[in-house]
Amino acid sequence: MQTNYYFLRQLSKRLETELVGMVMAECFSQEKDELLIGFCTDGKQWRHKRDFYIKAVLHPDFACLNFPEDFRRAGRNSVDLFKELIDLKVISVRQFLNERAFGIYFENDFVLLFKMYGNRSNVILLHENKVIDLLHNKLVVDNNLDLDNLDRAIDQSEKGFLDNGIKATFPTFGKEITQYLQTIPNPTWSDMQALLYQLNTPTFYLKTIDFQPILSLIKEGGEIQKTFTDPIEASNNLYYAFTRINVFDKEKAVLIKALLKQKHRCKVYIDKNYQQLSGIETGIKHDEIANIIMANLHAIPERTEVIELYDFYRDKPLKVRLKPDYSPQKNAENYYRKSKNEKIEIQKSMENIEAKEQELAEIDQQIQTIEKIETLKEFRKFQKANSLETSQKNVETVQDLFKYFKYEGYEILVGKNAKNNDLLTQRYARKDDMWLHARDVAGSHVVIRKQAGKNFPITVIERAAGLAAYFSKRKSDTLCPVIVTPKKFVRKTRDLGDGQVIVEKEEVIMIEPML
Repeated sequence: MQTNYYFLRQLSKRLETELVGMVMAECFSQEKDELLIGFCTDGKQWRHKRDFYIKAVLHPDFACLNFPEDFRRAGRNSVDLFKELIDLKVISVRQFLNERAFGIYFENDFVLLFKMYGNRSNVILLHENKVIDLLHNKLVVDNNLDLDNLDRAIDQSEKGFLDNGIKATFPTFGKEITQYLQTIPNPTWSDMQALLYQLNTPTFYLKTIDFQPILSLIKEGGEIQKTFTDPIEASNNLYYAFTRINVFDKEKAVLIKALLKQKHRCKVYIDKNYQQLSGIETGIKHDEIANIIMANLHAIPERTEVIELYDFYRDKPLKVRLKPDYSPQKNAENYYRKSKNEKIEIQKSMENIEAKEQELAEIDQQIQTIEKIETLKEFRKFQKANSLETSQKNVETVQDLFKYFKYEGYEILVGKNAKNNDLLTQRYARKDDMWLHARDVAGSHVVIRKQAGKNFPITVIERAAGLAAYFSKRKSDTLCPVIVTPKKFVRKTRDLGDGQVIVEKEEVIMIEPML
């Protein structure tokens, strides 16, 4: 819940009271996935101790903001980041509507955006609403972020709730609150109002669930360790609780969480199959329809699509759908065949249910065994024996997705094929990047990444143009015409095929193809 919208809204309000009027004195990283920012009153930048610290901890398995009272910077392995903000004053702190993101607004139209999206969390620097730097460069989609479109206006009125339901009206509730609402039979608008009041004027609960410390806005669920009214204090205590957990407990918690998720999927599958079987059991069976057709052959005209026949099983009329190209006998045979398939389907469903119920029992047994394990060595042995090793999904970088070149400090990205060209141009290229393509022939899209406040050097453009010519059908030509234009003049319509685009404004240079 530390990344829940309602918690971040309370936190951003609290941060505004601390930060407005202060200046950023330092911003650096000395551990992967972590960022430390120090603020002080203007003119006090010479002091080693800052008046306020923000530590962003954005690990793939845990994202949290921590606010230490003091922090000593290491002499080694420390890198300055977001240097453009040093000595700039904080103007305001803004929470975006229905989004797990807030921005610290500085002088000179700079914004430092904290995007708290779980394992996709990031800190993003923007200037005049253009992304100029990221903490996590691997999250390349964040390069296209637009502050003007970050607010999400949702109809959260009583009518919207009644028309659209809880999930569509309040997508910001998150998993824990949604699970709590499932314990309330048919939640009413009054229930929603009471819950919203609690979320907007909350007490923060530090709980333990499946060995993991959890920060919650609701009292229900989990073992409560502490309560807080200050969001900064709550966030700090969650961070300290998480860092105190040893490797063994963390790995146990991750595995139990994965097993509980697998258990939930099994239950959903079983319930769905039982519902289908119940529908077959209570409905009219295909062999009964076939028997009714056979008993009424004389009453069925040729080329009939729908006919009402007497259902002697239930002593009432029954509408029967027929294939007009089939004779009545052929239609009866068709229903007998469906009946046979239906029985096979029932048998398969029962076998699948039995297998899933067996899997459920095994998961329960595994969870019980894991909870009793007391040493890391024993835990790893159990994982290996039961093929329960957990793994993190790797986030693909631009180096993985495209051909990657660096020239005079500029990044040059080259598409690998038609679909990859679309991925590069439509999703990863920013509007102020430079876009190149060999003219009038098939070839790779090429993008030069824009550097804030700098014009593209002609030498870099020529290098990228040489690559565009080389990765095209004009590779063997002495000279190749290459289109050069800002990406904002390149668009794609739905009728175009893979890799095809429309260029609205272009310059053409002649270049020798070169790798």
